[in-house]
Amino acid sequence: MSQPRNGRGALFAGGLAAILASTCCLGPLVLVTVGFSGAWIGNLKVLEPYRPLFIGVAIMALFFAWRRIFRPVRNCKPGEVCAIPQVRATYKLVFWVVAMLALIALAFPYVAPLFY
Repeated sequence: MSQPRNGRGALFAGGLAAILASTCCLGPLVLVTVGFSGAWIGNLKVLEPYRPLFIGVAIMALFFAWRRIFRPVRNCKPGEVCAIPQVRATYKLVFWVVAMLALIALAFPYVAPLFY
């Protein structure tokens, strides 16, 4: 059985890759804010060398999600999810929310030193 090709998987992969790309810098801040503490939080710095890889995966996944979500309606077959206007609008909204969150997560390590 084939899966519907609506961009949901690529959108999820883009968000996950953006979160992984910011784990080394944004992760400790979030954990301390929530109330977790300890020297083990410094171990998240181990993921720093993989940051460019995660950034690349996030950009590629968001690109493929964008191609699927913003394709013309005429390219959708009747009865497919992409032909339903409410679903298209919801996917577009979720795409922009994930893209903004990914942008914040990716830019955080470069902007954070300006605040302290």
